[in-house]
Amino acid sequence: MPIAVHVLGLAVFAQGTSEFMLSGLLSGIAGDLHVSLGAAGLLTSAFAVGMVVGAPLTALAGRGWPRRRALLFFLGVFVAAHVVGALTSSYGVLLATRVAGALANAGFWAVALVTALAMAGPHQRARATAVVVGGVTVACVVGVPAGAALGELWGWRSAFWAVALVSVPAAVALLVAVPGGRPDDAPQQVSARSELRALARPRLLLTLLVMALVQGATFCTFSYLEPLVTRVTGFGAGWVPVVLALFGVGSFAGVTLAGRLADARPHAVIGLGMTALAAGWAALALTAAHPVAALTLVLLQGALAFGTGTTLITRVFHLAPDAPTLAGSFATAAFNVGAAAGPWLGGLALGAGFGFRAPVWVSALLMCLALAGAGVLSVSSDAVRGNLSARRRPAPER
Repeated sequence: MPIAVHVLGLAVFAQGTSEFMLSGLLSGIAGDLHVSLGAAGLLTSAFAVGMVVGAPLTALAGRGWPRRRALLFFLGVFVAAHVVGALTSSYGVLLATRVAGALANAGFWAVALVTALAMAGPHQRARATAVVVGGVTVACVVGVPAGAALGELWGWRSAFWAVALVSVPAAVALLVAVPGGRPDDAPQQVSARSELRALARPRLLLTLLVMALVQGATFCTFSYLEPLVTRVTGFGAGWVPVVLALFGVGSFAGVTLAGRLADARPHAVIGLGMTALAAGWAALALTAAHPVAALTLVLLQGALAFGTGTTLITRVFHLAPDAPTLAGSFATAAFNVGAAAGPWLGGLALGAGFGFRAPVWVSALLMCLALAGAGVLSVSSDAVRGNLSARRRPAPER
């Protein structure tokens, strides 16, 4: 695996830390800027919306650039947004920096995915995707708890400074490791209209929908693990970071394993992973009161969720070979649609009074919908293969 792919994973680690670290900083931000907790929570929503909207827009804006230039530009904007956010005393400015940082993060993700796949070659596409996505899982294990710890010690601004500082060596490494010229498969050789036409294929759109449902199920439960393990499982508040880190460890293991298996057997990884996810969320909802079962399932579900999600990202590129830039941006947008919709649906279930297990049942329901979509994909794939076989079969002699 080229060293530049691992460098991309390092940059994604910093950006993933920024995306999720606010869950441990909201009280400090609200108190310092004299806003409500709800207003502070909107900073997380603003980042998710910026990722969804920004992925295709920034990919289109930078599609004519050499990839190193695009990566460094987006990473530079991301760092600048965090420096301004760390310095400001205005809630409005901080909100604007979250949107700007998300737009830059979305653009970086889109270019990073296509760059990693191009450098790794056709036989290591899943492994390259796993390395990049692995940056997010390491952020869940290390970055987010570290950001929360910094916020407790030196205030929420120190976490913003830390994200900016971690991004600097990643930028230097990108400057050295990623080739500066235009690659042979440079995206400007394909018109934007042709890429958009390729992305309008029903099978690809359905794959993106399945990806959004899988991620929605994942983040629906992940966002409400704290009340689940403290109110249902019976753990004390000190166990919450341990449970979150356990989910992150599972995620990293799942991404790593999927990277080894998915290049050879992507359909098996997706099919078995999604089926196990649906069963696992239901099992967690039923056994959440039992500590050993709950901890075991949190670890397994983290592995299954991110392993399956990584393989689905690889499938998007497989289904859209003639959309080299926008395929990554649409995969990024689908991921973040799920990351935004899942917690919202889980919150609705909690608000309706269905109890602290309700978000986990919502995750199970979302996975059932994802399985239905995957079933339609499987039927359509069989039909396409049947039509191709019929066309290739020689006509009978008369």
